[in-house]
Amino acid sequence: MRSLRARTTVATVAALASLSLSACEDLTKTTPTPRTDGTNAGAAASQPGGAGDGDDQAHGTQHGDGKGASGHRNGSSGKAGNGGAAAGTGDGSLAPCTGSNTTAVVSKPTRPINHLLLKVTNKGSHACQAYFAPLLRFDDEQAATRTIEDSKPQAVVTVAPGGSAYASIMLSGAGGGDTGGRTAKRLTVYFAPRSGSGSTGEPSRLTLPSGTHKDDNAAVTYWQTSASDALTY
Repeated sequence: MRSLRARTTVATVAALASLSLSACEDLTKTTPTPRTDGTNAGAAASQPGGAGDGDDQAHGTQHGDGKGASGHRNGSSGKAGNGGAAAGTGDGSLAPCTGSNTTAVVSKPTRPINHLLLKVTNKGSHACQAYFAPLLRFDDEQAATRTIEDSKPQAVVTVAPGGSAYASIMLSGAGGGDTGGRTAKRLTVYFAPRSGSGSTGEPSRLTLPSGTHKDDNAAVTYWQTSASDALTY
């Protein structure tokens, strides 16, 4: 009888020891081992800005619809966060006005004297942007006509289908004399791209009004929204 009790006691102790060992093993599996730097590896990988996310945060990148900062922060890059253009540079989604999507006409107004009026009308089905000033070449001249900087508008002129943009051509400089004066017969109009560097698209080639006299001081305005604004200069 005493031997049976001893065997029962031993079996009970063994069972309790087995349960205690299993509990310790479960606890070890569910509790992450602390890293030597004091951070939790699992938490660092799952939190925004944690492991693998530091480089994006340092450069100001935002994941999502792309309308926020991208790459370097907008304040340092000077670019619009939503992909749009900066103020005064027009809508980047619109094509520039060129000889392909506009019809150009040059005329001689009664006032002011020694001026021509250049008009381009959008003949397409989509709006276009008249960037900067027209780039003019009289006959076979090598140098483009200078631009009147004071005529720069506050924003790029958007030309709707059927609408027009205007530029005034001053044929001689005020008080500059008749330096290199001559009679011109042809005018080639080149169109500036959004960047303002060089020209883009097809130019327009026009015949000048009879007796057009110009000199080396000739100049042209930026594109304007109305003929009256263009002829102010």
